[in-house]
Amino acid sequence: MFFLTHEYSWFRYKIRLSKTRLLVLDVDGVLTDGGLWINSTGELTKRFDVRDGLGIKLLIENDIEIVLLSGGQPGATEKRSEQLGIRHCFVGVRDKSKVIREIQASLGFSRGTTIYLGDDLNDLVVEPYVSLLIATSDSSLGFKRASHLVLRNKGGHGAVRELSERILTSKNVFGNYVRNGYLQKND
Repeated sequence: MFFLTHEYSWFRYKIRLSKTRLLVLDVDGVLTDGGLWINSTGELTKRFDVRDGLGIKLLIENDIEIVLLSGGQPGATEKRSEQLGIRHCFVGVRDKSKVIREIQASLGFSRGTTIYLGDDLNDLVVEPYVSLLIATSDSSLGFKRASHLVLRNKGGHGAVRELSERILTSKNVFGNYVRNGYLQKND
C-alpha cells in the first residue's frame, strides 16, 4: 500500500517536476549523510555519493541550473561543486530564502520553476519561494511533514540521484539514458 501511495504522490506533482529549471540543494544531510569528520588537525571532511554526482551532471546536461546552499563551513562543499561543474555554490548561509530570491532574480527563474531538496528545520524558510519542497527519507519529522514529497533514499546515499531521475523522467528524457547509457566521466 505504501508503494502505491508514494507513487501517487509523485504522479500528482509530475507537471510541477516537469517545469523544473532551477534545483536548489541543501548540502549537509542531502548531498552528505549529515556526518562531519574532523581530523586531528581540525580539518573538516565530508563524504559525497558518486551516484548523486552523476544525477547532477545529467540535470546540468539538460539545462537545469543547480545551486548548492549550505549553512555549513566552506571547504569540501566548494570543491565538490567545482568537480561537478556547479556554478552557484553558497556556504555559511543563514537566510536561505534570501539567497534563493536573489538567485531567482539574477537568473530569471520563478517560484514555479524552482524546487528545493532539504532535510531539516532550517530549510523550511524557503517554502514560499519554491514550487516543490522535497525531503530526503531521513529528514527531520518536522521537515517531512511540511514537504510536498519525500524521497525513498537518505541524504548522502542517492537522494539527489533519485530526484534527478524523477525530474528527467517527468521531462521525458531519462529513458534516453537508460537505453543509451552515459559516456561522460562519472565522479
